Amino acid sequence: MAKRILVTGGTGFIGQALCRQLHERKHELTIFSRQPPESVKACCGRVDAVRSLEHLRGHGGFDAVINLAGEGIADKRWSSSRKEALRDSRIGVTKTLVEVIRSWDKRPEVLVSGSAVGFYGDQGAETVTEDTPPHDEFTHRLCRDWEAAAGPLEQDGVRVCFSRTGVVAGPGGGFLERMLPPFRLGLGGRLGNGQQYMPWVHREDVVGALVWMLETPEAAGAYNVVSPNPVTNTEFTRTLGKVLGRPTIFPVPAPVLKVALGEMARLLLTGQKAMPARLMDGGYPFRYPDLSQALENATAPGKGR
Repeated sequence: MAKRILVTGGTGFIGQALCRQLHERKHELTIFSRQPPESVKACCGRVDAVRSLEHLRGHGGFDAVINLAGEGIADKRWSSSRKEALRDSRIGVTKTLVEVIRSWDKRPEVLVSGSAVGFYGDQGAETVTEDTPPHDEFTHRLCRDWEAAAGPLEQDGVRVCFSRTGVVAGPGGGFLERMLPPFRLGLGGRLGNGQQYMPWVHREDVVGALVWMLETPEAAGAYNVVSPNPVTNTEFTRTLGKVLGRPTIFPVPAPVLKVALGEMARLLLTGQKAMPARLMDGGYPFRYPDLSQALENATAPGKGR
């Protein structure tokens, strides 16, 4: 049955692909974005666009809400002001969203809200499921507070799901867009000692998991949205080089990354061997469980958003 769905962050790398999938399912979409409406429609197709959540205060309501709003965590060095901007774009927007939802005539059936496997902090080589206790650091506190901002809607009878997403691979954007130029020139290599895990996932499986949470009445709580086959940075580097037909013999030492990126270097030098335990238990069928297949799709000539 077609639903009326509000999407925040619909113009992003994941959001655009999600909108296409929701259109195919005949849903009616409203997109919250600070971009001009014509830009939103160019990205997301036939949608209504709003530039402020305040425009939706006192609204009649939507059947579902998908909350993906948030500035890119690796877009800029983590200064104090940058950390605050990252928190406001996630936690601040989500708090406002919850307030606005509570002003509607009708509550949504479900809220699917973004998060990340950064929730767990650095976990070394230990297997990470949704039950793993987190390591207290900036990414954990950011994700913890992001989820906590959405949680109160459970008290209003709304089914709330959290998508703890990994490192997203897909054509035309995401982290691969930055990695590909040096790798295509044969200048790529592992980061640090390469033993840190990369909880990767293909964009089509992120979108698939979001839709699964939306459409599965029993789904609630946190889900690790990652491939069931996590790899170390060394394995990821070797596989990407093989897919591109290029050598990967130029490692980037950890001290260089720390000088260049400061605290943000932890995103590249630490990680989680995260498993999608709850998605697998729920029967979600991964389209790209294999890294080689995922990277071949993400780097294929002519592929785009």
